Amino acid sequence: MECQLCEREMERLTVHHLIPRQQTKRKKLAPSPTIDICSGCHKQIHVLFDNKKLAKELNTLSTLKDEPQLQKFLAWVKKQTPHKKVTVHRKSSRNNS
Repeated sequence: MECQLCEREMERLTVHHLIPRQQTKRKKLAPSPTIDICSGCHKQIHVLFDNKKLAKELNTLSTLKDEPQLQKFLAWVKKQTPHKKVTVHRKSSRNNS
């Protein structure tokens, strides 16, 4: 199975809601479309961006792929073997700009 973000062949993928579930539940909306991504990419998305930014600005596969901060991570992670556990570097505060 291929991660839709880093395009690595992975044994397992996780489901990422393009509009966070907390946003759709609060407004009593149906769940948003999803993408299948590896756990490393999934963790990195949630470290870099809060749910508000994900819902308003990064709610498609293409906007996620085009986001400069995520592009740096994707360029690095694409070079990693699928079996390597990817360590996500948490920042002291999330970038909300």
